[in-house]
Amino acid sequence: MANRKEKPENSSMAMDEKEMKELGKEMEELDTNEQVKEKGHHPDPEQHENEDSKG
Repeated sequence: MANRKEKPENSSMAMDEKEMKELGKEMEELDTNEQVKEKGHHPDPEQHENEDSKG
C-alpha cells in the first residue's frame, strides 16, 4: 500500500483508483470462508447488525 502523507478525500481505504485496483488484487488472493474451513480454521464472523443485537 502507498505511504500516505495526507488523508484521502474519498475514503480511508484507497487514495485513488490505482490503489483501489491494487487492493482489489490483494483481496482476490484471500481465501474464501469455505477455503478457510477446509484448512481447519474458523472464518471471521459476519459483521452486520440484526434486530436482536440492537441495544
